[in-house]
Order: sequence, then structure tokens, then C-alpha cells
Amino acid sequence: MRRVPWMTYGLIAANVIIFLRTPASAMIGIEELSLGDLCRQEAFFGHYGAIPDEMLHNTQLPLVPTGEVGAGQTCVIGAPSYEKIPALSVLYSMFLHGGWLHLLGNMLFLFVFGNNIEDRWGKLRFLAFYLITGYIAAYGFALANPDATVPLVGASGAVSGVLGAYLILYPGARVWSLVPILLFIPLKLPAWIVLGTWFVLQYLYATGSGVTDGGSVAYLAHVIGFAFGVLIAIVARAAQPPPPRHDGPPPPIVYSKRHWR
Repeated sequence: MRRVPWMTYGLIAANVIIFLRTPASAMIGIEELSLGDLCRQEAFFGHYGAIPDEMLHNTQLPLVPTGEVGAGQTCVIGAPSYEKIPALSVLYSMFLHGGWLHLLGNMLFLFVFGNNIEDRWGKLRFLAFYLITGYIAAYGFALANPDATVPLVGASGAVSGVLGAYLILYPGARVWSLVPILLFIPLKLPAWIVLGTWFVLQYLYATGSGVTDGGSVAYLAHVIGFAFGVLIAIVARAAQPPPPRHDGPPPPIVYSKRHWR
């Protein structure tokens, strides 16, 4: 790597700072949240998250969580007190996360792989690619789930595109990965094996063929983002000669952990 990846660092910093200012930052996995906290978080994501039904109809839902707790100890649903632009909510959702593990998982992958893509394409091209990929992943998921009203939040769609681009641009790079053989054993494997396996798992989860912990993870957005990243990298590689050979990309460290959106 020949340049400091300031854009990658800036995206990570923006995600962390924004997360710390959202209700989800209170979810540290130690104490159980109160119903009031959960209702406020649900209302926050309803306000700023990307909701497929809203995205495709370009209008906000008539009834949304208000953030208040009702007499029956349930979250109150009512008319929205705000004006929402669904297309902009997709941008907002790329910088929101549902919890600390969600945030850290996405930022780890962005830190490990994003710097090399930014170095290859430059800061502005990398930023444009990142944001466009996030939109493609979100709207692709919405088209497949047009009636869904659960908000999409997280950088996973965009980060998945970074992984797809890395697979095409640096397929032979050696990647540290924790492989579950009895225990988790660190092995240095080619990127095409690590990222290819990751993609296959996401595809299996998206199609319901794999074992998953629920429907709250938008695996299809991961698949679409990854595929778009692969496509853009193939086009970019064909249009631009490879950079002069130096030491090659630094070997990333990847942990075999599922990726949230």
C-alpha cells in the first residue's frame, strides 16, 4: 500500500461517531434494556432506517413506532411526526448499526480490506463505489422484499461490495483466517478461498439453505453488494492497467464470523 487510506479511516470514524449518538449504543450485551429503551430504538430506526416498502413506493409508512410505551406494555404505533425522504434514508442507514457487534464486525472488514481498494482506486472513486454499492444492495433487497416494513440498517451492503472487489483485484493475497477445526485455528489462506467461502455462506443463508439465527439479518443485501463489487472490479480492471508491482497488499486478518447488516 502506497498511500494512507484516509477515506477508509474517515468512513470508520463516521460510523463509530454516529453509532455512539444512537440508542443502539446502549446495547452492550450485559444489561437487559428496558421496554422504553427498546421502543425508542425502534422509533429511531423507523425514522432513519431504510424500509423497503417506503423505498419502493417513495412514501413513508402511515403508522410508525412513536418511541412511547403504551398501557399494555407495548410500543405505541401512531402517525409519524416527521417528514421522511425514503431515498435519503438509504444513505442514513449505511451509517447506523443495531449493536456493538454489528458495528465492530462491519468496521473490521472495512478496515482490513477497504484500505487496499482505496489505494488502488483513489479516495473519491472509492467513496463513490462504497456509497453506490450500499444503494444497490439496499434497493436490490427491497425489490426482493417489496412489502417488508422492518428497517434496514448497517454498512454490510457497502462493505460486502468492498469484499467482492478485493476478491477480483487481489485473489492471490494471503489472508489470515480463523478456521473452525475442533477449535479456531489461525491459517493463512488465499483470499479467493476465504472470501469465496464467505460469499457462499451468505448465499446459503439468503436462500434459506443454511442454518441461521433468525430473519433479522439481510443476507440477500450482502450477496447483492458482493456481486456488484465483483462486477465493478472486473470492469475497472479491464479498463485500467494494473499498478506497478510493489510489495503487494498487506495480508489482512479475517475472523470467521457472520456479517450483519
